[in-house]
Amino acid sequence: MTLDVVEIQKILPHRYPFLLVDRVTSLNEGESIIAYKNVSISEPVFEGHFPGHPIYPGVMILEGMAQAGGILSFLSMGDMSEEEIASKVVYFMSIDKAKFRSPVRPGDQLEYRISVIKQKGTIWMLKGEAYVDNKLASEAELKAMIVDK
Repeated sequence: MTLDVVEIQKILPHRYPFLLVDRVTSLNEGESIIAYKNVSISEPVFEGHFPGHPIYPGVMILEGMAQAGGILSFLSMGDMSEEEIASKVVYFMSIDKAKFRSPVRPGDQLEYRISVIKQKGTIWMLKGEAYVDNKLASEAELKAMIVDK
């Protein structure tokens, strides 16, 4: 299953400049997702992080993982209509074991690889990894819950 940014916006409430997933290229419901974020120098975060030496902030990488995990969680909950999806939101409960392995710079393409560690009801425990050119840039464990808005 592939999703473009228009389809992603039907699932996630995030919008520019905080929508951090550009495309989904693979989804195995209840198991895993692969999604991408193209990092551009035109993003507002680079005005201050860091002038003359732009580095994509680790917290933004984690948020991108979380958004990809949110897409995986929503699309793994069975056949929900657009209206049902619109009435719910994913809240992240915790981020553990976060590590940053290498800097991410403008021009890089982040590949988010998210897999389900455990799922019970509306609570999801996910393993997130972010790669640039098949090199691990960041990793973390994420816990989330789908709730009514």
